[in-house]
Amino acid sequence: QVRLMESGGGLVQAGGSLRLSCVISGSKYTINAMGWYRQTPGNQRELVAVINTSGGSPDYADFVKGRFTITRDNANNSVHLEMYRLNPEDTAVYFCNAEEYYSEHGRHYGIPHWGKGTLVTVSL
Repeated sequence: QVRLMESGGGLVQAGGSLRLSCVISGSKYTINAMGWYRQTPGNQRELVAVINTSGGSPDYADFVKGRFTITRDNANNSVHLEMYRLNPEDTAVYFCNAEEYYSEHGRHYGIPHWGKGTLVTVSL
């Protein structure tokens, strides 16, 4: 059973920083893309940042570009999100996402997995 365990959320003042981490365990296939999403009450979950298998070419939502950095450690099956210059609009539950990838009989499959989320609260 694939499990994603997030950590690093908490309360921080505006302008501060936090580092989120997510460790993936139990996967028997290759972990393809990994990323972070966030969700606030009454709103849909939205992409924050995603990174591919090699760790290159990360992609960011416009609202975090220049402030957040996503990295991954394939040796430890983990993905991290460094968040700088946080503001109250960044307050949300942050979810880790990882896609298992495998091929069978010439067909390719991707299985998305989610963590339970970690709350980030940014105060004025």
